[in-house]
Amino acid sequence: MPLTMAKCGETAVIRRITGRDEVRRHLAELGFVVESPVTVVSALGGNLILQVKDSRVALDRTMANRIMI
Repeated sequence: MPLTMAKCGETAVIRRITGRDEVRRHLAELGFVVESPVTVVSALGGNLILQVKDSRVALDRTMANRIMI
């Protein structure tokens, strides 16, 4: 299921990242890699604030839909 389906406070493991190579590379640079944990800190208006590794990253709904958990 896409990351946008996760609830606030929930930690999930990234299973797959879809999209073009540039998009996947950009997400990998932000720390979103397969088999790494990600925690949903908050969701406002479809946009997510995520805890990945030791940093918080904000993603819009379209980018978060490309991350499968």
